[in-house]
Amino acid sequence: MVDDSNWWREAVVYQVYVPSFADSDGDGIGDLRGIESKLDHVAALGVDAIWLTPFYPSPWADAGYDVSDYRDVDPRHGTLDDLRALLASAHQRGIRVIVDIVPNHCSDQHPWFQEALAAAPGTPARDRFIFRDGRGPDGSLPPADWRSKFGGGAWTRVADGQWYMHIFAAEQPDLNWDNPEVRADFEDTLRFWLDLGVDGFRVDVAHGLRKDLVEPLRDTHGLDTAPLNAPPEGGDHPFWDRDEVHEIYRSWRKIIDEYQPPRATVAEAGVSLSRLPRYIRPDELHQAFNFFYLRCAWDADSFRDVIDASLAGATSVGATTTWVLSNHDVIRHRSRYGLPAGTDTVAWLLSGGTSPEVDEPAARRRARAAALLTLALPGSAYVYQGEELGLPEVADLPLDRLRDPMWERTGHASKGRDGCRVPLPWTSDGPSFGFGPGGSWLPQPPDWGRYAAQAQQGVADSFLELYRAAIRLRRSFRGDERFAWLPVADESRVLAFRKGAGLVCVVNFADHPVALPPGEVLLTSDPLVDGQLPGDTAAWLRG
Repeated sequence: MVDDSNWWREAVVYQVYVPSFADSDGDGIGDLRGIESKLDHVAALGVDAIWLTPFYPSPWADAGYDVSDYRDVDPRHGTLDDLRALLASAHQRGIRVIVDIVPNHCSDQHPWFQEALAAAPGTPARDRFIFRDGRGPDGSLPPADWRSKFGGGAWTRVADGQWYMHIFAAEQPDLNWDNPEVRADFEDTLRFWLDLGVDGFRVDVAHGLRKDLVEPLRDTHGLDTAPLNAPPEGGDHPFWDRDEVHEIYRSWRKIIDEYQPPRATVAEAGVSLSRLPRYIRPDELHQAFNFFYLRCAWDADSFRDVIDASLAGATSVGATTTWVLSNHDVIRHRSRYGLPAGTDTVAWLLSGGTSPEVDEPAARRRARAAALLTLALPGSAYVYQGEELGLPEVADLPLDRLRDPMWERTGHASKGRDGCRVPLPWTSDGPSFGFGPGGSWLPQPPDWGRYAAQAQQGVADSFLELYRAAIRLRRSFRGDERFAWLPVADESRVLAFRKGAGLVCVVNFADHPVALPPGEVLLTSDPLVDGQLPGDTAAWLRG
C-alpha cells in the first residue's frame, strides 16, 4: 500500500453490502470469501477502497446492524482468518478496506445487555444502556415521547417495569456514551481492527451517540420523526447531533492517527448541512456522507445549490466532501430519477413500483449522467454495489419475504429498504445469477440476469464500461481540488464546471440538446447528437 496521508481526499470508495455481494458456501447469504472471489471486479473498476457493512456476530434483527460481538466475524459471513485473507488480497491489489462500526447501539443478545436484563435497576450493568422508570402512577408510560426511526416508540419495557431506549428496533438497545466503560470498550474495538489491518471506519449513526439524560427527560413533540438519514429538525434535540458527541471523535482521532499507513474515517451523520462540517474538523473524523446530494431531485438548480454548500462547508474546515448517489438505506437512484418529481416513494414501494410507473428510458439516461457528474466533482465518491451495473430498485418483493424491521414496526405502512439490497447478479443465468451456488436471502427478479456483470463485460454502452472508463479517467485529474462553475446559456437546465486545471463536466438536464463548450470530448454518458449534448446526458471534456 502506498503511504499517502491524503488518500481519502479524492478516493473512490465502493460500498460492499456484505449479505448481498457474493456467497461462497451456498447458504444464500454473502460472505467474506465471496467478496474476496470478486476483488478482480472491484479492481477493474479502479476504486481506491471498499467499505464493508457489518460482518460481526449478530442475530440479524437488522441485517447485521444489531451487533452481539464487536471483535469477531459472524459464522454466516466467515471467520477472522477469512477477513485476514480478504485484507491481504485487497491490499495486494492496491485496494484499502474500510469497515463499519456501530457505536450507537448493540444487539439485545450482546452479553452486556443480557447482563443488564438480569441486573437490578440502578446497577452498573444497566448504566451501560439507557434504562429509566416510566411515567405515570404505575410507571406504565414511556419515560419520554421519543420515537424510533423504524416506527413506533423508542422505549421498550422490561419485566421489572423499567424501560430501555432504542432509536431503531427494540432488538437494538442504545448504549450510554456517558458511561466510561462504553467509551473504553469501543476504543479497544477500534484498536483491535486497526491492529488487524483495516484502513478505516464508517461510523454508523455518528450524530446519535450522546443524549440529554438530565431528568426529567425532555419530550421531542414530534421533532424526531424525520425520515431515516434526514437531518433532525429544531435545535437542541435530546438525542440527535448534540455538541457533546464531538469529544468522542476527538478521542478516536488520536487513536486513528497513531497508525501507519494512514487510516481514515467517514461519518454517517444525518444533520443539517450547516452543522455537518463540525464532524470533519481537523481533529475529528475525516469525512461525512453527503445525504443532501443523494436527496437532490433531478434538477440543475438543486444540484448546484447542494454542490456549492457542500464544497463551502468542507473547505471551511480543510476537508473534502463526499458524493453519494445510493446506499443500502435508500431507493436506488436509477429508479428514483425515473419517477415524477415529488413522488411519495413510500407509497410507490407499497404499490410494488407501479404507481407511478418508472420512466425507464429517462431513468437510464439520468443514472448514467449522474455517474459522470458525481465522479467529476472534487472530493470522494462512494459507489454502492450494483450501481455500476445500473441496477434498479426491486419494488415488488413478495411481502412474505421482506426482512427489514421497518415493515413490521410501521404496521406495514413502509416496506423499508430491502428493495435496494437484493443480491447482485454476476452471471446471466444459473443459480442466483452467480451470486452463489444456492439461492439468495432476498429473491432476485426473474430478469436480473440482464444486469449481470458478465452480460455487460466489454459492451461499450453498458453501465459497467461507463463506470470503468470514468473512474480510470478520473485518476488522471486528481491532485487539484479547485472547482469553478462555467457560464452557460440556461443555468436552470445546464450545469457546467471545471475541476482542477483540465477537467470540464457539462450536464444537460433539459429535454433538448445543447452545445458543448470548446475542448476535447473525453467521455459522454450517452452519444452526442450532431455534436450536441442531448437531454439527460453528461459529458467530460479536456479544457
